[in-house]
Amino acid sequence: MTAPDLILHGGRIATLDRANPSASALAITQGIFTAVGAEPEVMALAGPQTQLIDLRGRRVVPGLIDNHTHIIRGGLNFNLELRWDGIPTLADAMAMLKRQVAVTPPPQWVRVVGGFSEQQFAEKRLPTLDELNAIAPDTPVFILHLYDRALLNGAALRAAGYTRDTPNPPGGEIQRDATGTPTGLLLAKPNAAILYATLARGPKLPFDYQMNSTRHFMRELNRLGITGVIDAGGGFQNYPEDYGVIARLAAQGDLTLRLAYNLFTQKPKAEREDFLNWTRTSAYKQGDDYFRHNGAGEMLVFSAADFEDFRQPRPEMGPEMEGDLEEVVRILAENRWPWRMHATYDETISRALDVFERVNRDIPLGGLNWFFDHAETISDRSIDRVAALGGGIAVQHRMAYQGEYFVERYGSAAAEATPPIARMLQSGVRTSAGTDATRVASYNPWVSLAWMITGRTVGGLRIHPQRNCLDRETALRMWTEKVTWFSNEEGRKGQIATGQLADLTALDRDIFACAEDEISGTTSELTVVGGRIVYAAGAFAALDRPPPPAMPDWSPVRRFGGYGAWAEPQDKAMHRSAAASCGCASACGVHGHAHARAWSPAVPAGDPKGFWGALGCSCWAV
Repeated sequence: MTAPDLILHGGRIATLDRANPSASALAITQGIFTAVGAEPEVMALAGPQTQLIDLRGRRVVPGLIDNHTHIIRGGLNFNLELRWDGIPTLADAMAMLKRQVAVTPPPQWVRVVGGFSEQQFAEKRLPTLDELNAIAPDTPVFILHLYDRALLNGAALRAAGYTRDTPNPPGGEIQRDATGTPTGLLLAKPNAAILYATLARGPKLPFDYQMNSTRHFMRELNRLGITGVIDAGGGFQNYPEDYGVIARLAAQGDLTLRLAYNLFTQKPKAEREDFLNWTRTSAYKQGDDYFRHNGAGEMLVFSAADFEDFRQPRPEMGPEMEGDLEEVVRILAENRWPWRMHATYDETISRALDVFERVNRDIPLGGLNWFFDHAETISDRSIDRVAALGGGIAVQHRMAYQGEYFVERYGSAAAEATPPIARMLQSGVRTSAGTDATRVASYNPWVSLAWMITGRTVGGLRIHPQRNCLDRETALRMWTEKVTWFSNEEGRKGQIATGQLADLTALDRDIFACAEDEISGTTSELTVVGGRIVYAAGAFAALDRPPPPAMPDWSPVRRFGGYGAWAEPQDKAMHRSAAASCGCASACGVHGHAHARAWSPAVPAGDPKGFWGALGCSCWAV
């Protein structure tokens, strides 16, 4: 018997394997779990070349898998983006922006591209255009808030070429003052095309920088315990042109997570031609366990795409929807391609189901792992119809970011089961969870898990009663074993079980025992994909092999890191002590609210003085 390559021992391992639910040790051989059980039994398998890692009591779970994200598109731009994900006050966010503006060279933009909501800020508001222009009179600043609006300072308006003569594009509004001059506010009414198009006007990274950027985005996901994703395509993401970076990384063996990708049409009125061409030139499942084709969607036809901005009324799909959709679905069914379909509202879902049922009468859909994405207002009747057709529902935590807006428009009673996850699971329909990152929500999986468990938005509003919330184990399964059906990989991954792909994460806290309000702050201390360590921190930091520094050298990733940009715990303690003793809470004018919050998550990891020190805050003089 071949000795294992790696043994992890001394842990509290939640395997999610019902036949063997817990263990203290595991062995990995050639990227596969080959033993999971009690420490003495597993340790006895070690050979002279086996690497041994003491988990020191850490909670270990299967690697997380995001059922819907936009990592391919997001990776191309990650190093360019200042992330406000998880930043708790607007004052912090604006201080970060000010610091980034100071180092961003022309003609580059400073971009905050989604992943946050104004509701997460203590101030419960976005910055004003005057505030943006005061911080950045000359550097273009673009701030995307969900898919409802974008804020551009004067320099960004000039760089984008927006003047009083620029007409409103279809589906969008350029807000203007009394003279007709654009103010800098762009509104998605009723779709996000104006936001996509404006962002596309900014400078892009060269290919080698995009490679570096994608590696840093993958590392950020690994830091949060993610070992796999399903990429849902995205607007302004053309195939195969915009897949060159991820394909190169896959060919080089540089992927640090497993990626299944869907093909997303970009051409209104030409969707049929796209899918005819793709089904001729691409094979479903082509690739390997790290990079593989997963079918069509999330855009199938533009006439069936209902926009998810809850600040706007529900859009009504046109009468051409069914005909357009049926043409594409028949192509996919005939070629045995699964599909995923963006659908926010039950009105859209029920009409799409009419089409799917009609196609099913001619071409049985059994065995095709097709599914709806989002499905916030899906009805019980539609859930049952999905189940009857053998489909699935992939939910994401967009309500954690838009729950307040949904309540404002539809009322708190309607929000109680939006989306009705508990009812989906009760019905037996295939259901899993993800983020829809990076624009309409953050890529942080623990925000998604916390939302499913607590029913609270990132702004703290309780929208789901306890009966519609999930227990912790069920929520974790929604991010692991339940996602595998959506990429047709059941039994291959999602559990820590003998014979499955060796993907796992050792966490910085016990998610089954910590307080509910601590779940969203979870990170990994050790992430393993296929038996290879792809991220290590804390007690395991000596095992880490990070990618080269983020490029370019002025990248926000170098200064602020990723979600919340947390520093090490000892730095947090230092800052609490300094803030309590320095008395600068009323004197410091750099960040306004001073140290009432005790610790800013905007501190770059490894910077002992922290963010405020870098801004000249006097509290670090103590």
